[in-house]
Amino acid sequence: MHKIVKLSLIPSLVIAIFSAHADDISNIDDSHSINKFPAKKQVETQLVVDLGWDSKYVSEGRNNLDGGGITWGTVAVQHGDLNVYATGGRADSQDYTEWNFGLEYNISLSDTVGVNLGYQRLEFYGDERCSDNELFASLTYQAKTWLIPSLSYTYSTEAGGYFVEASIHSPWTLSQGLTVTPYITQAFDFQYVTEEHQGVNHFQFGVEAECLISDRLTLSGHFSHTLAQEDIKLEARADGNETNLDQTYAGIHLTWNF
Repeated sequence: MHKIVKLSLIPSLVIAIFSAHADDISNIDDSHSINKFPAKKQVETQLVVDLGWDSKYVSEGRNNLDGGGITWGTVAVQHGDLNVYATGGRADSQDYTEWNFGLEYNISLSDTVGVNLGYQRLEFYGDERCSDNELFASLTYQAKTWLIPSLSYTYSTEAGGYFVEASIHSPWTLSQGLTVTPYITQAFDFQYVTEEHQGVNHFQFGVEAECLISDRLTLSGHFSHTLAQEDIKLEARADGNETNLDQTYAGIHLTWNF
């Protein structure tokens, strides 16, 4: 198993969790989040609990596990524009555990432009014991409800590099309480995953779905496919393994809002 450097999934997951029961926020999967902006601020405090499973642990276009999937559990608290969360992940086919603790602040620059800023601490347990700190930010533009571009940035203090993702989501409401969102993402690595290689990392596309079971309970899922690009290919070539570079995986989440 290569070094775990998954830095962008958790803040996106937290945005998705808090978004699950808001009519003014789009559905999002746990690794490609976008955030719509509320018509009015909500200052009340809410608690959210999320349980999920992914068939593979894919981040930065790479499968972080030798085989099998991973189960996620998150407890998050939101007060106004501030989110505080703790997330744990446990692989189902090998010895690997991950913990993430972080906070995030949402800023509405206008009715159509919003920014998220955050920090998180990551702890990894498995064949190797390691940790990391990261700073992350995202920018989302929402002039059209059916076409939402976003740009995300994550900086790793351990790697001393950053990772950038440019995405487009297109939410479609098929029926009351059911939304389906196709998306595409282009990712770039700058000494974030690999120190030797810089530039295009992978291209990803997929579809996300969200079903509101009740006012407090949401079922969501995603199906995603990644296409390896230069950074992944050069890394694989250096490691002597150029097979199975593209990844196909799916996930499902159940979210409670209190």
